[in-house]
Amino acid sequence: MNRWSVRLLVALLLLASVALPVDAQRATNVGPRYGVHTGYLFDGIGWLAGPQLFWPVSSIVDVYPSFDYFFVSGGSAWALNLDVKALSPARDVSWFLGTGLGFYHSNVGGGTYTATGWNLFTGLEGRSGRTLPYVEARLTLGDGVGFRIGGGLNWR
Repeated sequence: MNRWSVRLLVALLLLASVALPVDAQRATNVGPRYGVHTGYLFDGIGWLAGPQLFWPVSSIVDVYPSFDYFFVSGGSAWALNLDVKALSPARDVSWFLGTGLGFYHSNVGGGTYTATGWNLFTGLEGRSGRTLPYVEARLTLGDGVGFRIGGGLNWR
């Protein structure tokens, strides 16, 4: 990871940590959440699954680390993502978007490959109840993996 990438990630995390003023009644992002996801990567790799966490830093911003395990034959592949996710401040809208860094590693057919890239993602997430289903589209730019769609469940 180069210095520019580290500086941009630090700037994004600092920006995310600034609490935005919102009425207590409108706060929809209360407490940490955890979940599981699955998806399909359109870069020749195929299916993936993994866990994720959400740590709120303001009423509409989460730090969003996640792990992906790719189901590949003849080896193993995984990714670790450190993202920042922004939720819509409107109570009746469940749209989100985010960005961050992705680290990818594979060992397939005796060859090892490691890459980093920028994640850009958007999706929809449920807003009420303890179980929050979601769908997401994610693009990893740079040396990373590519485009994927997926979904999962998050719990409060």
